[in-house]
Amino acid sequence: MNDQVSSVNSPSSLPDDAQHILVVDDDQRIRDLISRFLNENGYRVTAAEDAAMARVKLGGFSFDLIILDVMMPGETGFAFAEDLRRTSQVPILMLTARTEPEDRIAGLEIGVDDYLAKPFEPRELLLRMKNIIDRRVEVAKGPDEVAFGPFKFFPVRGELRMDGEPVKLTEIERNLLRHFALHPGAAVEREELARLSGHDSERAVDVQINRLRRKIETDPANPAYLQTVRGRGYIFYMD
Repeated sequence: MNDQVSSVNSPSSLPDDAQHILVVDDDQRIRDLISRFLNENGYRVTAAEDAAMARVKLGGFSFDLIILDVMMPGETGFAFAEDLRRTSQVPILMLTARTEPEDRIAGLEIGVDDYLAKPFEPRELLLRMKNIIDRRVEVAKGPDEVAFGPFKFFPVRGELRMDGEPVKLTEIERNLLRHFALHPGAAVEREELARLSGHDSERAVDVQINRLRRKIETDPANPAYLQTVRGRGYIFYMD
């Protein structure tokens, strides 16, 4: 992140409805830089140096998003996010110096919303935060349930049922199906699906789509609901 930051708005100058961000990073310099940058861009910010302090902050405040470092002494960001997901769906943006696809996928399987590799441009941080929060708002404003064939999908809690019985989904499959369910009849580019699934290659996206098809299609080779848009991506049709 660029070290050049300007003077910070005082918390009292922020509007009452300013979004509240929790920044969790063991590096004080990074915490301070992010906090100052977000504050001057209209966000209310609380910082924590580790997972234990983050839990204390979460016990006293409500947050719109958590910016969470992966590599922290003691409890890692992965472990903290996995534990948090048992009780909370607060959006999580992970910061990491580890760029291997396996790490990104592991985080998404836990329930992390997005990744940002260090070092990063401050404007990209803002953009990714906005995208995460907007997606959560979209889900909250969307339908309570989406029906197709013998299935019912509940976007808010990410639950899929077939004839009333639960169908087990991975977190990546849940993210993909949620996105499709909120945009029925619209072609979704592979690039967007790659971001949702944490993959870099189109081939890896196709593998995830095929896995999801095996759970929702009678004949995955001739899908009725999740169809291919040649040269672009995929499109989801309801009945």
